[in-house]
Amino acid sequence: MLGVRVVLIGGTSHVGKSTVAQVVADRMGFEYLSTDGLARHPGRPWRTPEWEVSAHVAEHYRALTVDELTASVLDHYERLWPGIQDLITDYAAGRRVGAGLVVEGSALWPDRIARLTVPHTAAVWLTAEDSTLRARMHEAGRYKEATAEERHLIEKFLARAARYQVLMRGAVDRLGLDRIAADVGRSPEELADAVLTAVGSQYAIGRSTGG
Repeated sequence: MLGVRVVLIGGTSHVGKSTVAQVVADRMGFEYLSTDGLARHPGRPWRTPEWEVSAHVAEHYRALTVDELTASVLDHYERLWPGIQDLITDYAAGRRVGAGLVVEGSALWPDRIARLTVPHTAAVWLTAEDSTLRARMHEAGRYKEATAEERHLIEKFLARAARYQVLMRGAVDRLGLDRIAADVGRSPEELADAVLTAVGSQYAIGRSTGG
């Protein structure tokens, strides 16, 4: 796809979107944006040096079933979509200052992206095996050191992420869109190469000649 101004990278939590998107943005000289920064939603339910799990976040994961957690986050992404679409449209049309934009996030739902009619826009989705997601989340949440309650919340988050990926991957495959396996053994640089290869061969948003 010639003259790309917007690259969209979708996928579930901990699949590697952020790291890969930043490598792609650096290589293209584009700005980088995560949809996670556009609006608040109950975040990851484990402590980090920068993040303390609040009572309402813990209760969100404790009280809701996996299906309810998935529905909640999908509703959140639906509310975000008009603003994301406006941003994509502005950059694709060259109405924003800068060479272009790489956007990553789970809010980039395949059906919505497939309906876009803007020019100069490409999209790919990253996927990973459940075992890969589990290993990454356990490491991020320091699972071995966590309490039983903390482990329960991590597992609920993991189950939601896995369920989201099942739905997302089904939509990607149904629509014939490009997806890339991002499991252990593939470096961010290698995955960025794969993303750029797909972007370079797309004849429509998310659809490459090799898809």
